[in-house]
Amino acid sequence: MKTSTLFIAALIICSSINIHADDRLETLHGSCSIAPAVKPDHVQFKLEDGLCENGERHCNTNDSDMPLSNFTGFSLANLRQDGARVDAVIAAEAGKLTCSGTVRDLTLTGDFTFVPDAAFVQRMHQMGFSDFDSRKLEAYTLFHVETSWVQSLQAAGVKNIDSDKILAMRIFKVDAPFAKSMADLGFPNLSAEKLIAFKIHGVNPDEVKQYRAMGYQPTADDLIQMRIFKVTPDFIHHMKDRGFNNLTIAKLVQIRIFNLAD
Repeated sequence: MKTSTLFIAALIICSSINIHADDRLETLHGSCSIAPAVKPDHVQFKLEDGLCENGERHCNTNDSDMPLSNFTGFSLANLRQDGARVDAVIAAEAGKLTCSGTVRDLTLTGDFTFVPDAAFVQRMHQMGFSDFDSRKLEAYTLFHVETSWVQSLQAAGVKNIDSDKILAMRIFKVDAPFAKSMADLGFPNLSAEKLIAFKIHGVNPDEVKQYRAMGYQPTADDLIQMRIFKVTPDFIHHMKDRGFNNLTIAKLVQIRIFNLAD
């Protein structure tokens, strides 16, 4: 009897989670435009939501270069067909975004619809991630966040991953090979936040190896600080050439901060 009650309670809890997630997964609508970009095989892709909660317009705008390979049913040739009706679709695991409109003067202008995928949310719940709504899933779709990629990060030992940091890691190109390369250099099980900071500031395995070859053993925080203040291997060699052979990382950072090398 007790086992049966616990089983029913578990079902109720799971059902509540599913209903709550589905309630938040609304279809999004707004305006869109696609135009040629400077970068080859890319387009300038712009989305603007409809009315926002405070009654204003265009409070949520995405404007970015996007690879043509992200789209189905669309090519640059479509932008040369003045007056044509075109559907440009981005289909990803987190949802499907369709920009439908008319081509005028090399620009497709129209309306978009984003339909989130509830099954993706459930798979992410099973992997330990929550706090999803349609706007977040729209971003996941634009950046092609996939469960297999998230699983690879978990398998690489990345710590403190949540649904917001997943998007940041995708944007800043934090992946499992990068996490593994840093682990191989003595930085295992780094947090998502630390790896994002590494990418933002340009910490890379090659420079770490150069620091080690010069006798330094920087911590993860040291590496970030060294990149921020441009304490590069070249700068360290420059200081050595001037006769400063035993400067600590802290001293090198201070020299940069106070412009003492000039």
